[in-house]
Amino acid sequence: MSNKDLLDSIKKLREMTGVGFKDCKIALDENSGDIEKSIEFLRKKGIAKASKKMSRTASEGLVLVEEKGGQISLIEINSETDFVAKNYDFINFCKEISKINFDCKGDLKKIDESKMTNGLLVKDNLVTLIAKIGEKITIRRANFFDNSQGFNFYYIHSAIQEGIGKIISIVKIDGIFKGENDNIGKKIAMHIAASNPLAIDKENISKTIVDKELEIIKAEITNSGKPSDVAEKISKGKITKFLNDNSLLNQIWIMDPKKKVSDILKENSSKKQIKILEFVRYKVGEGI
Repeated sequence: MSNKDLLDSIKKLREMTGVGFKDCKIALDENSGDIEKSIEFLRKKGIAKASKKMSRTASEGLVLVEEKGGQISLIEINSETDFVAKNYDFINFCKEISKINFDCKGDLKKIDESKMTNGLLVKDNLVTLIAKIGEKITIRRANFFDNSQGFNFYYIHSAIQEGIGKIISIVKIDGIFKGENDNIGKKIAMHIAASNPLAIDKENISKTIVDKELEIIKAEITNSGKPSDVAEKISKGKITKFLNDNSLLNQIWIMDPKKKVSDILKENSSKKQIKILEFVRYKVGEGI
C-alpha cells in the first residue's frame, strides 16, 4: 500500500470510527489495510477501553424529546462531565438516538439493537464514542407517550437546542379542545418541570415513600423531646403537608400561589372536565 493509499485509508477509517490517527494506522497495519477488519479491531480495542470507564458515575448529560403526530418520546443520555455534554460528537449522537427512541417507543433494548446512519448498531457506536471521548456514557432511561386518550404536551426548561435540555416534562391530558383550552397544556407541563410532583394525586404516591417520610418525621419529633401524643398529632400534620406538596393536583399553582393545580383544571375545563392522565419528568442525573 502506497503512502497516499495508506493516508486515504486512515482518513476513511477515522471518519467511520472517530478514532485517532495513530490507532487507525496501527489497526490498518495489523489487518493488511482491510477497512472492515480494522473497524472490528478498533471496536475490540474500544470495548477494552470502555470497560475500564463503566464503573465511574455518569450524572451529567442531556434529556431529549421528539414529537410527531401528537406522539412524544423522551430519553436521558448521561456523561460524566458537563463538558462532554456540550461536545459536538456527544450531542450529535444524542440527537440520532432520540429519533431512534421515538421509533422504538421508549424500548431501551430495541434502541441498543437499532442501526444508526453509519450502519452500525447503537450499542457498538456507544462503545466507540466512549473510547473516543474517554468518559462513561450511558443511555439511562426512555419513555413514550402515544396519541390515544387525550393530548400530550411537553416543556423544556432552559433549552440548549430545539428538543434538548436538562429538565423536560411531558403530560397527557384529557378534556382538551384545540382552540378552546389547549393553551393550559404547556403551562401544566411547565408546572411539573418546576414543582417535581411524585404522583397525580395523594393516593398515587408510593406507600414505600410515604412510610419512609413518616419514619423520618417521627424520629425528628421524638428527638426534639415532644410527648408521644403531641408527636402523633404533629406527625399527622407533617405527612399531610408532604402528600399535598408532592401530589400534582394538590400542589400550589406556580403562576398563582392562591390556587391549587386542581383549581386551574376546573377553571380551564370546557366541554368536559380536564383530567391529567399521566406525566413524566426527567432531570439530568436525578437519582444517580
